[in-house]
This record gives sequence, structure tokens and C-alpha cells, in this order.
Amino acid sequence: MGQHIDFARPDGGKTKGYLALAGKGRPAVVVIQEWWGLNDQICGVADRFARAGYNALAPDLYKGRVASAADEANHLMEGLDFADATHQDLRGAAAHLKSDSGKIAVMGFCMGGALTIAAAVHAPEFAAGVCFYGIPPKEFADPAKIKIPLQGHFANQDDWCTPQAVNELEKAMIGAGQKPEIHRYDAAHAFANERSDAYDVKCANQAWERMLAFLKKTL
Repeated sequence: MGQHIDFARPDGGKTKGYLALAGKGRPAVVVIQEWWGLNDQICGVADRFARAGYNALAPDLYKGRVASAADEANHLMEGLDFADATHQDLRGAAAHLKSDSGKIAVMGFCMGGALTIAAAVHAPEFAAGVCFYGIPPKEFADPAKIKIPLQGHFANQDDWCTPQAVNELEKAMIGAGQKPEIHRYDAAHAFANERSDAYDVKCANQAWERMLAFLKKTL
């Protein structure tokens, strides 16, 4: 359904990405990859958004590299400049969508979930955010500074994005006067990824429906 494109960054550079369109004037979503890279699974999420009526663009943050093993994925994630990805690639993706779309949301999984929160803090182009099991370091993106509606989907069995970290995220936002919509699932990290051993179809479908309802309300 979609196609691979090049789009402009605010600094004048270019980033590749996967674009799936629902139609001119439709609301839009920037889809942020997991630590694996811009693989078929993430492109499939963009296509799924398009079928649901949203223009979607997934930036290629690893510049063409895709990991197939966890150690390789971790190496790529550790080598990513999160600030550059947030301020350049994600804001550039939003600007590209803006020409043909209405309001724009940002969402992502795992590493992409952490970057979703970073974008909610640092990128004024976004009207809403949906985070799946990822939280960035507070010194990079303080959740108390989020000013847009945020929905989060987190796993109760997660030793990376722990329940304690989720509680602290929620507490910080509520303390700042925000009303985050936080959902917790009796599942493991990556429960929404159908290619993961942790995939939980019931939780994944429930999270997707909750996300669509949230986006309909906020966009």
C-alpha cells in the first residue's frame, strides 16, 4: 500500500521513510520504529494506519540498517543520536505530512515509545502521542513538560520499561496538571509485535482499538 520516500529535515538534510496514505486532508501519524529498525513489521503498522483512515510516515532512523538479532539491535539503538532523531527526523516527518494532512500524532514501540515521549516534549508539530512500552531518560525528556494528550500502553512483565518507571511517568504528568491515559497489560514487553515471542493477540488488539479511539478523539 505504501512507498519508500525521501523527506526533508529542518536542517536541510534528507531522511528516508515509509509513507502510507489514506487521503488528502486526513489526520496523520508518525510511526516510530522499534530497536530493530524500519522493518516489514513497522511498515505494516503504517499500512494498517492508512487502512484505518490515517496518513502515516515511518522514518528510517537507522539509515537503511535493520537488525535481525537482539545484540545487533542494541548496538544500533545505542549508536542512535536520540536528540537528532527527535529534532530532525521526527519533526521533518511531521512537516512532510502536514502538506497533505490534518492534525498529526506521534506513536512508537519500545525505542520508538521512548522517542514518542521525547517528541511530545520537544516537537510542537504533534497534537497527540501514543507510547508503547518505552520511556526516555528524564534528563532528555521530562514527562512533566508534556503539553499534549498522551496515551500509554505498558506491560506488567517488563524489565526494561518497568511498572515502577510507568508509575513515575504517570505521577510526573499528573503532578504537572496533565491527564495521561495509561493502560497496563498482563503481558510482556513487545506484546504488540506479532513477530515477537511475547506477542499477545488479545492485548495487542485491545491496545490498537484503544489507540484508534484516542486518536479519533484527539485528532
